Amino acid sequence: MGSVRVCLRTWLRLSLICVTALSSNLAVVAKMYRKPNIVLILTDDLDVAIGGMTPLNKTRKFIGDAGISFTNAFVASPLCCPSRASILTGKYPHNHHVINNTLEGNCSSLAWQKSQESATFPLLLQKLAYYQTFFAGKYLNEYGNPEAGGVEYVPPGWDYWFALEKNSKYYNYTLSVNGKPQRHGQNYSQDYLTDVLASVSLEFLSYKSNYRPFFMMVSTPAPHSPWTAAPQYEGRFSDIKAPRDPSFNVHGKDKHWLIRQAKTPMTNSSVEFLDDAFQKRWRTLLSVDDLVEKVVKNLEARGELENTYIMFTSDNGYHTGQFSLPVDKRQLYEFDIRVPLLVRGPNIKPNQTSPMLIANVDLGPTILDMAGININQTKMDGISFLPLMHAMLNMLVEYEGEGSNISDPACPLLGPGVSECFPDCVCEDSYNNTYACVRTVSTSTNLQYCEFDDSEVFVEVYNLTADPFQLTNIAKSIEQEVLEKMNHRLMMLQSCSGQSCRTAGVFDARYKFDPRLMFNDHGPHISRLHQALK
Repeated sequence: MGSVRVCLRTWLRLSLICVTALSSNLAVVAKMYRKPNIVLILTDDLDVAIGGMTPLNKTRKFIGDAGISFTNAFVASPLCCPSRASILTGKYPHNHHVINNTLEGNCSSLAWQKSQESATFPLLLQKLAYYQTFFAGKYLNEYGNPEAGGVEYVPPGWDYWFALEKNSKYYNYTLSVNGKPQRHGQNYSQDYLTDVLASVSLEFLSYKSNYRPFFMMVSTPAPHSPWTAAPQYEGRFSDIKAPRDPSFNVHGKDKHWLIRQAKTPMTNSSVEFLDDAFQKRWRTLLSVDDLVEKVVKNLEARGELENTYIMFTSDNGYHTGQFSLPVDKRQLYEFDIRVPLLVRGPNIKPNQTSPMLIANVDLGPTILDMAGININQTKMDGISFLPLMHAMLNMLVEYEGEGSNISDPACPLLGPGVSECFPDCVCEDSYNNTYACVRTVSTSTNLQYCEFDDSEVFVEVYNLTADPFQLTNIAKSIEQEVLEKMNHRLMMLQSCSGQSCRTAGVFDARYKFDPRLMFNDHGPHISRLHQALK
């Protein structure tokens, strides 16, 4: 009997050793083959061209210095909802058909829900790669509109949903918490939205499953208006003014009429307003910086940081006084279309900078690539930039102008069609501020070519190597061959879809230059994007 106990004890010991060894080997194999976690932090109206990243010291330290910073990252449209739709779908505006921030412009509309939300990258992560998905913050500007399902509607693809009703706020807002409304007031400790997003993100990291990879998207209101800072940061940057770069308070004499109408020099009240806005925007970013630090340190404490990609970017840029436009976005220039993009994660070496051209339509494909999903199985226009050698040389920027059919009573001399006007009758948008651009970046070429859908068929061309602030429109002096090539690339990109968007731009020598071919209609109110909605 004793010998049986010895044999049994020995067998159990050997079995335990074998099981331990097997478990150890399986753990190694699992670690080798486990899918990475992915975090996307999306800010709102954060520029990079006029110093938007300056106050974000922690973000640059924990993401940029620990990974790669892209210096040529752009948005497909310099406006919140079209840009966010491009991020979610990996498509250009002419393919996802979101043209502005209104329900009528297809922002979070029933048509959007039926045609596009069934193929967003979070849904593909969930379906094809078994990811847990979490969203917190601003989704699309009209999300929560009663005419499109209200806050009870939770888009497909999300396991955990904490979405802001409509546009950016910091206090006095409603969140959809998995389809149930949660109202917040103006108590800082309980309601300041950036901090609430940080808190629910950390909660998710605590209660999520440890046996499935996760995708977490945190979309902050900052630095979007109303620029409400957390109380501890209200006094910061009081001695800072908006950058007086070469395009500041300069008349855009050779630009589209909307830019030409801006008053130069700006009124004192406009300069004071934009300087104040600049300070307030930076103050709101300090809470974003805190959020980034909390998320990174939490992942590190949990032992998950080394297997997690973290991406930081914005939905569009911003301007404060460039070409005498006080504050807004919507324009074709670098300050409005260029955004920060920082990425850290597995196999990404620290302290890297890349000049590779990246469009925000590439974010979804890249995230799917990180998860091991074949991009060719999707209808996305973008391309993964995970393998850095697969760089695109050309990208498309599209914008649909907005304006009323009646004159602004405060600015009757401007006539009908303008919008976003300041008290001194400087307007940031108009119905015919509708344009399409091709942005080309390579070792030898740094060009932007744009055409407007208006009666002039106005063209703007910039050599960014010689003229980084886009002070001089060279459309009338550049070689005809270059114009033909750029126009041809633009036509191909505006008609591309899916795979063809990744190769668009090959020049055909038989092609004849005609800017008027770019748009199907040259009437004052009907653009190509409008027609796509019909």
